[in-house]
Amino acid sequence: MRLFIALDIPADIRARLTEYMEQARALAPEARWARVEGLHVTLKFVGHVDDARVDQIKAALKSIKIAPFEVNFAGVGFFPNPNAARVFWAGVDGGDHLPRLASTIDAALEKLGFERETKPYHPHLTLARTSSRPVRELRPLVPDSPPQFGTMTAREFFLYQSQPQKGGSKYTKLEGFRLE
Repeated sequence: MRLFIALDIPADIRARLTEYMEQARALAPEARWARVEGLHVTLKFVGHVDDARVDQIKAALKSIKIAPFEVNFAGVGFFPNPNAARVFWAGVDGGDHLPRLASTIDAALEKLGFERETKPYHPHLTLARTSSRPVRELRPLVPDSPPQFGTMTAREFFLYQSQPQKGGSKYTKLEGFRLE
C-alpha cells in the first residue's frame, strides 16, 4: 500500500483554487493539471508499506501532540524556477508550525525505521506539472500582488492511501489525527 501524511483543505479554499486553476488551464492546456479534489498539503511521503505496518504508523501518529495552527494559502510560483518551470504551485504558509509538524511526523516514523527527509520542507500545492516543456505560458498568472486563496485552522492531519489511476491518483483517508 502506498501512503502519505497530509493536511486536508477546506471547501472554501478549494473553491477559490478551482476558480484560479480554470483561468490558468487556458494558458497551458498541455500541462497535467491536478484534480482539485485531490489537493492536499503533504507533510510526509511514506511510500510503499506492507499492510502489517499500517497499525504501527497509526500508533506513532496518534502520539504526536501539537496545538492547532493557522495555515494561509496565497501566491503562486514555479519549481525549479520561472525559466525552467516544470511545476506550477500555490503557496502554503503555516509559519514555524507547519515545518515543526512535518519534522515531528518525520521523527516519529524514523523510530519505526522509515528514512528521514533529507531535503528542506517546502509546503505548497502542486497545481500543474509538465515533463515535456516548461510551463512558461503560466507566467502571466503570477501577478505583482499574489492571489489570496484563504486561511484555515489546521486541527487534524490524515494518513492517506494513494492509488495510481488514469488521470491522476486516487487518495483515500485511512485515519485522522487531531492536533491538540
